[in-house]
Amino acid sequence: MQWLDALVQGLLLGGTYAQYALGMALMFGVMRIVNTAHGDMVMLLALLGITLAAGFGLGPGAVVALLVPIAAVAGLLLQRLLLDRVLGSDPLPSLIATFGLSIALQNAMLQIWSADTRSLPGDGLEAESLAVGPLYVGMLPLLIFVAALLMSAGLDLSLRLTAFGRALRAAAADPEAAALTGLDTRRVYAVATAIAVGLLGVAAVGQSLRATVSPSDGPAQLIYAFEAVIIGGMGSVWGAFLGAMVLGVAQAIGFRLDAGWGVLAGHLVFLAVLALRPQGLMARRA
Repeated sequence: MQWLDALVQGLLLGGTYAQYALGMALMFGVMRIVNTAHGDMVMLLALLGITLAAGFGLGPGAVVALLVPIAAVAGLLLQRLLLDRVLGSDPLPSLIATFGLSIALQNAMLQIWSADTRSLPGDGLEAESLAVGPLYVGMLPLLIFVAALLMSAGLDLSLRLTAFGRALRAAAADPEAAALTGLDTRRVYAVATAIAVGLLGVAAVGQSLRATVSPSDGPAQLIYAFEAVIIGGMGSVWGAFLGAMVLGVAQAIGFRLDAGWGVLAGHLVFLAVLALRPQGLMARRA
């Protein structure tokens, strides 16, 4: 029974990682950009959400409703002001630019919020659980998992069935040919980044409800998002979701074996996938 519980808890943990990974998978799939400031953006949004909740007495739902549009606007500005200037076949400029942004965000957060850890009050939600047979499942992790599943499904359907999704796939496949047909690839990139960062607004609330956050936590969240995307296959929405599940289950099983093996087990699975199937478990076909 303890291994079944580890599997369930691992899948629920994977829901948190999936929320991190979706935005990174979208940005890489469209623009071939690995945003190294990804985790710091989650922390910035989480700290902003905690401040809004404390200042205006808002609940988690209201914080999500405010953070998602704020994050989307921030993503639009990020693309227009920074990423548009470093896009190209060489990934190094974008890596350097987002690495510099990561350092700037960490220092700005330290100046504004200090190094203290904080969390978002959940009005008792974080303590509620649901009995499923002999197992008890936390309501908050379950809601985070369901949100991740819905976000993945919504993003996948949008990419496959909408006009914007077709434009996005065209810009990702061949930006020069897409531009020749009259497609404004810069606008497509800006909207894609806005969506990717907007999704982090949901992830930020989930993280700040589930655990404490601080300005220095961003790099760790970046690693989990990156590993989930690599395990699933770069640029694949459902691949990012699957990779997050694999990473979460690996960590949960590792914690069951030994308290010090949890995070390490996830890293070892990542290295094993990278060695045996470097294209990922659900690599998108060319």
